[in-house]
Amino acid sequence: MATMAEGTASGQEVRLETERLLLRPWQVSEAAVQRELWLERDPRVPPHRRIGAGGRPTIADIEEWIRASRPSTTGLLAVQRKDAGDVIGYCGLVDSDAPDDGPELAYELLRRVWGQGYATEAAQAVLDWAKASGFERLCATVWDWNVASRRVLAKLGFVETERTVEARGTNLRTSRPL
Repeated sequence: MATMAEGTASGQEVRLETERLLLRPWQVSEAAVQRELWLERDPRVPPHRRIGAGGRPTIADIEEWIRASRPSTTGLLAVQRKDAGDVIGYCGLVDSDAPDDGPELAYELLRRVWGQGYATEAAQAVLDWAKASGFERLCATVWDWNVASRRVLAKLGFVETERTVEARGTNLRTSRPL
């Protein structure tokens, strides 16, 4: 069960805590972690979500994105392990292409921590927060080849609602009521 850190109920930045994790806004000093996520992405991920031929986004680009971000009720929170104190990825809500499905759950973790239940734990914290905040439904989109993320979504109770065939594979849209 996630708990909200002080100050989150009044529209300030969201901070969530689980047994092993703290989900909180990104700090500029953590831009290298975000860049590492970009570098690790599967080659089947669309090019605009990977490091480009010109090496972009750079750490400086990501630092600027972090500086420019403002506290909101949606956004991607840094996922920090409490025991090690390191940031291992992100989890949060982003605006959906289909507003009737609610905001979209999004998460991505560094490969070195895959298979340890962190994605499920972080996503459950976001689901709990979303329900407590009055959201009625969430959606998530995942490539059919991303079996690990599909398992996480299934554990969380998401069900497939749509399939879109694209050049890079089939994109699955899932949703769940809260």
